[in-house]
Amino acid sequence: MAETLRESDRGEPGLQALLLGSKIQTPPRRNGSVSRRQLIERARTSPARVVAVTAPAGYGKSTLLAEWAATDTRNVAWVSLDRSDDDPASFLSVIAAASVSLAPSVDAVMADMRGVGASALGRSAPLLAGALAAAPQSFVLFIDDLHWADSPGCQDALEVLLTRLPEGSQVVLAGRRELPLVARLRVAGDAEEITVADLSLDRAGARTIFDEAGAVDVGDADLQSIVERCEGWPTGLFLCALVARSGGDAASVTGDDRYLADYLYRECVMRLPEDMQEFLRRAAVLEQLSAPSCNAVLGIEDSRARLREIEAANLFLVAVDRRRSWYRLHALFQEFLLTDLERAEGAAAVAELHRRAADWHDANDAPAQAVEHLLHAGEFERAADRIADLSLPMYQMGEVGTITRWLSALGDDLVLAHPSLLVIVTWTAVLLGDVPAGERWARSLNAFDIGSLPEEYRVPFESARAMVRAAMCEQGHAQVVADAAFAVRHEPVTSPWRDQALHLWGEACLLVDDTAAAKTAFEEAIDVATIMGNSDTLILSEPELALLAIESGQWATAAEHADRGVAVIDESHMDGYPTTTLALAVAARVAFHAGDRERGGGLLARAMRSRVGCTHLLSHLSIRARIQLAVAHVAVGDRSAARHLVREIDDLVRRRPDVGVVTAQVQELRAALDAEPAAGGSVPLTPAELRLLPYLQTHLTIAEIGQRLFISRNTVSSEVGSIYRKLAVTTRNGAVERARALGLLGE
Repeated sequence: MAETLRESDRGEPGLQALLLGSKIQTPPRRNGSVSRRQLIERARTSPARVVAVTAPAGYGKSTLLAEWAATDTRNVAWVSLDRSDDDPASFLSVIAAASVSLAPSVDAVMADMRGVGASALGRSAPLLAGALAAAPQSFVLFIDDLHWADSPGCQDALEVLLTRLPEGSQVVLAGRRELPLVARLRVAGDAEEITVADLSLDRAGARTIFDEAGAVDVGDADLQSIVERCEGWPTGLFLCALVARSGGDAASVTGDDRYLADYLYRECVMRLPEDMQEFLRRAAVLEQLSAPSCNAVLGIEDSRARLREIEAANLFLVAVDRRRSWYRLHALFQEFLLTDLERAEGAAAVAELHRRAADWHDANDAPAQAVEHLLHAGEFERAADRIADLSLPMYQMGEVGTITRWLSALGDDLVLAHPSLLVIVTWTAVLLGDVPAGERWARSLNAFDIGSLPEEYRVPFESARAMVRAAMCEQGHAQVVADAAFAVRHEPVTSPWRDQALHLWGEACLLVDDTAAAKTAFEEAIDVATIMGNSDTLILSEPELALLAIESGQWATAAEHADRGVAVIDESHMDGYPTTTLALAVAARVAFHAGDRERGGGLLARAMRSRVGCTHLLSHLSIRARIQLAVAHVAVGDRSAARHLVREIDDLVRRRPDVGVVTAQVQELRAALDAEPAAGGSVPLTPAELRLLPYLQTHLTIAEIGQRLFISRNTVSSEVGSIYRKLAVTTRNGAVERARALGLLGE
């Protein structure tokens, strides 16, 4: 097992912070570009809150945005996206980082942009939308390269942000292709669009480009011919200007758009010194370039001077920070250079450059970027090791979409053959309540041939596998006890999994009603987790000690443990994770006992929302959390909600019938509820309805929501109708507003 499986090595504040900073700096307006003042003015004065700039690469989208940002009198924020941002948690985080300058309240919610699954849409996006809605002055938020974040999760989160834009503010979206979100906004009359037709240049625009490039000897007739052959494509015209400036015949360019760029780029690059050509080709493996990264990857020492020379020559290199220490290549130019690199040096040389890039990013605390380069290099075994190291920290950051993309790139066969990674993907699915994935990976984990491992790895793997089995309780409570005992015996004091083993041993002791041993195990788990900095074990173990204190009538001690559990949830920004449900439910009970109904109600709403992922994959935890939720509802006189929670428990018990003494606890709860006559109360939203609820904030159709959730249109219709009845509303907007008031969306 890797020793850093649960250690957060996300690289802060070093290179990670620098890369984030480069994404949210407004780039300077490019010298020599054709002004788009009329287009900007048309969009700026439009009543539409959203402006969509959609065109293929090379049409000047970023240039238009930079000119707009430099001239608008409103507050301005900028976001440049890349492939790592196609994950709702990362996507919302970078937008929040950029938006701090627009609304001071964004700073307070920025750390909460790490929701997983529906909670990204149900909590993180509404929190950020609310903060932006409270901006003290009108603003323009520019989001460039949106095509990198076109997954449904990111698009849905963006739609939630757009629904609450304050009057007088706009969001400008630039990307290579139209997204369904823009089409829906168009139908609603809330999108101003700038397209290829608007961005294509005529002869006057081409003349400006040629004059600024120093290609002044091209006559009007030749220039008109060039415009027609390039079909007004700004980058094509600029390339022709460079060819003309270097003495070539730009007017003789022929061919369709597919080959035009390659031809023109080659004409431009071939006129450079050989060493500069080689530098550009090899540096193109980097998404963002700096002198240190180029020196390390290319094995040279003069990258700073070369980057400055290329920038001065206006060769498609753009500074992304004001200190001009980080750059990126124009997307089409980079694609050409990479193709040329493989042609000139071969696939093996390209792979070696990616390996060096991975080493450099690893050495500079940017492991996620290292993984991307390892995948490009075909170094799947090394990538698997790094993904195994990063998966749980990234799970805690909410970046599950990135993990999923990486695993897809590796392929199931490699995951199944990699024991550490197999353990991690199983844990991730189980902790998220992803039933299909959790059951599939758990079967594979149990079927793994331990005899294929070297001797020294067999016991650690068996211990890891035993902990997963103990958490899932598939084979009954006696096997949970045996598996947890095995893990406690074999996880050494130095193991990053030691606290997890201790917590599971405490849970096992509770299943056989050995509360004294359970208390000792939870206390030790907390001590180890505190030293290791493992928030998940603290969140799970503190409420267990609170419950043991409640059973002894020690409510003051219970309050201390309950408060610590909630504090860790808040400090680690894990609200909405299934593993927080028990802590929040117990804290609600403690608050109600102390007479603080307002705090208790807020905690209870948070707990009810987080139970969505409490499935039979974590059976005894999910059942015991619902028992506490039911007891908390009884404390405020809502026996109806408690009875509905018992029905959910019954569904879990049908899947996991042997949960030890917890079965008796369920029967006691049922008997207590049956002893009282039926009375008024609420009917809580089911986990399925809570999973659907955030999508009511969007303009997705019933069918589209079904596609997001992998359920039928009829099921969606039925659940929406049930949500309306339970919330006593008749419209989507009414449901969203009522859900916000109840704490089921946002805070």
